[in-house]
Amino acid sequence: MRKIYLTKQGQAEKRETLKDLINVQRPKVIEELTTAREQGDLSENADYDAARNNQAKIESQIKELENILAHSIIIENEKDNSVIRLGSKVKYLNTKTNIEREILIVGPLEVNLTEKKTRISNESPLARALLTHTVGDIVNIKGINKPYSVKIMFIG
Repeated sequence: MRKIYLTKQGQAEKRETLKDLINVQRPKVIEELTTAREQGDLSENADYDAARNNQAKIESQIKELENILAHSIIIENEKDNSVIRLGSKVKYLNTKTNIEREILIVGPLEVNLTEKKTRISNESPLARALLTHTVGDIVNIKGINKPYSVKIMFIG
């Protein structure tokens, strides 16, 4: 089985989602199924079919989250921030554009492309290149269409 890396915050978010699915969504869909059954003939009951599909989706999500939580490895915040590792917050300067960015290196399940604070997967070319480097290092980012270099400004 592939290792599943989560931050403590990511683990808490997954637990909250699981709790909501079990304690709110599951009972709600069971109530929808009961109401749909009371309408009579199930063979042509669109409400019943929709509720069953929703139930299957919820049960699938519950199993997936339970599996993630059972097999996850929590990324511990290291007191030694001298080296970039999984869970590190990194500020770097693109040496070509002179633009500074700050990222947090997390496992793939915690990447959220719509979030303003950029979380990147430890499997991405940028994170893979940065891992094990220190402040002041110039790192070449390869394995992409337009390779570039960055200078590490801060590790937290």
